[in-house]
Amino acid sequence: MYCSPETWDITKFIKKDYLPSRLRCFHIRPVYVDRRQKEEWRKFLQFLKQYEKVALAETENFQFYILPPCSDGEFSHAVVMYTVTKCQNHVTSEIRSESDGFQLEHSKRGSKYDNRNPPDCNSEEMIGDNQAPQSKVETCSRSVCSATMQTGPAKNYMCAHPSYLKTLGQTHSDWIFGAVAELVDNSRDAKATKLDISIDMIYSRIAGKEIPMLAVVDDGHGMSHQEIMKMVSFGRKQPDTSDSNYIGRYGVGFKTGAMRLGRDTLVLTQTTNSRSIAFLSQSLNEDNDNIEIPIVTYSRKGQFMELDTKVQAEALAKRNLKAVMEFSPFNKYFIGEKAGLFQRKGTGTQIYIWNLDEWGSKYSLEWVNGMSGGSSFHQGDIFICSRRVRSRLGQMTQQVPLDYSLRSYLEVIFLDPRMKIYVQGSLVKSRPLARFLHKTSIENGFVLGKPVQLILGHSQLDLEQGNCGIFLYWHGRLIEAYKRVGSMIYNGEKSHGIVGVIDVTNVMDDASGRVWVHNNKQGFVDCEPYALLEDWLSKKADEYLDTNFDKVHVTKGGSRHKPDHEWVQCDKCRKWRMLDPDFDSKQLPQEWFCYMKPINGKCEMPEQKLERGVITISSQRSGYIDCNNLVEQKKVQPQLQTQGKGSDNMIEDDAGVALRFKRLRRGPKIENR
Repeated sequence: MYCSPETWDITKFIKKDYLPSRLRCFHIRPVYVDRRQKEEWRKFLQFLKQYEKVALAETENFQFYILPPCSDGEFSHAVVMYTVTKCQNHVTSEIRSESDGFQLEHSKRGSKYDNRNPPDCNSEEMIGDNQAPQSKVETCSRSVCSATMQTGPAKNYMCAHPSYLKTLGQTHSDWIFGAVAELVDNSRDAKATKLDISIDMIYSRIAGKEIPMLAVVDDGHGMSHQEIMKMVSFGRKQPDTSDSNYIGRYGVGFKTGAMRLGRDTLVLTQTTNSRSIAFLSQSLNEDNDNIEIPIVTYSRKGQFMELDTKVQAEALAKRNLKAVMEFSPFNKYFIGEKAGLFQRKGTGTQIYIWNLDEWGSKYSLEWVNGMSGGSSFHQGDIFICSRRVRSRLGQMTQQVPLDYSLRSYLEVIFLDPRMKIYVQGSLVKSRPLARFLHKTSIENGFVLGKPVQLILGHSQLDLEQGNCGIFLYWHGRLIEAYKRVGSMIYNGEKSHGIVGVIDVTNVMDDASGRVWVHNNKQGFVDCEPYALLEDWLSKKADEYLDTNFDKVHVTKGGSRHKPDHEWVQCDKCRKWRMLDPDFDSKQLPQEWFCYMKPINGKCEMPEQKLERGVITISSQRSGYIDCNNLVEQKKVQPQLQTQGKGSDNMIEDDAGVALRFKRLRRGPKIENR
């Protein structure tokens, strides 16, 4: 297959008698993508034959004249004559640089054609000064307007059959939320501040009934025509960016995510100067032999958006728009209504997916709309129909909400959440795990000479659900959740509630540019860095368990363990604020801002960093108290209480005895950014 990004735009038709004299000549032979294109080619040549017209196509360096066939029914090829408008020298090399879609054999001296002696279409010779052999041209052009040429040896390019779209979706076959995460990643990379994910019922003319449609709408910077072309292309060069939180790497995330969620996807995106529509559809390509992705782009002219003829021909844009309206629930009014969503910020991207993936007679996804009033118990959510828990080493409990609840997954998807995410119209309350742990310990170390930092602690929520493990983040995005390491795998309930958080970007990004992360971003490659990381995590997790929880017996329903510090995120500036220890976080409203109680501040205030954890161990567990001398200690209780008042190294046990405790690790005070 020969492909080319260059096209011939037919600008006008002229009478055959008006052809210039002494033109060079060659043949083009189409390679049809589908039956429709074959019919379009036949109708085009019939039109030229019936009205004795010549189609004129102009490029920067050439003028091409497509002649009508010499006889009825001769549609296997067309005669094309051309003249050089830029430079008369080195015609062959100029044509090579003009395009890449044909194989063209020229004589050493370009033959010339005089319109007084028209060429015989069936002749194997060209009419010209040297009677040179006639050039033969093979093309895979999608239509007559896509004809281009190449000199020299033929090149082989990839041809993608439409069934490949379904194959792409299999990347996320084991977990459909991995497909949703790809779209969330794209919004984060686009610097969106707000993302809305919802499923609603719409009427489909094709189905003749209402069908569910998934919508993913953000207010990021949008995509230009060139950027959306890259997005729908199959793979691209890894981005050269200094942003440590940039996630996109492989250039396949959008395709794999969208095609896993449904058969058809429409993308509507807008920048400050342009608006584009792209249609990635299995329904449209059902009878094709190659994948067709209609794209229509508009450019801003004052306060209006007009068709951008610099990046596409008007006829092609109209044809693409017609295909969108024919194979989707969208018409121009519905598209205009959705484009109106850009008015608030002016930029953003909207992704609409329908013909959703099915689970038997149902859909793979279930959705529940939240009730009005903002109650945390009646918030909207999207669930995986099966409600199954993902398989993990040492997993025993079946209560892992993030495996089947999109809201629960999005609560912890980012290490440092800043973007507002809504599911079914209600705000997702982010839960950065490192800020919500009890008995926090920060462990620093090195893996392959690269620094790593593990935050370990006790989570009351995970204790109640019977979960434990390490959350591994890469470029600030969750890759693995509840990864059990060391004795967590075997010691059953003793490790329940123990959670670790670590960002492994330094370790899993190779210095040569290689990334040790699966392209579905749901796991790591089995490699040396990952194996050494597992060993280090196992060692640190075991030390934490041995030191702090070997003799602690906690039961569900008993006393609740609050985090070392409770935090709240401002819904405007997205900064995290630490609450006073005596403040009940349940008193906070659903939407909280910095000026509210108990902070009573301003969004301009710097954000507090997470304080190094201080682990306190009672003398009864550490061996600092001699039980035989307990009576002696009771005698000095008043003195100890007086000395320990206001001190940071004294504590009272349940009997009222002041006990010494050991400070294992002291960190710096809270820093301001």
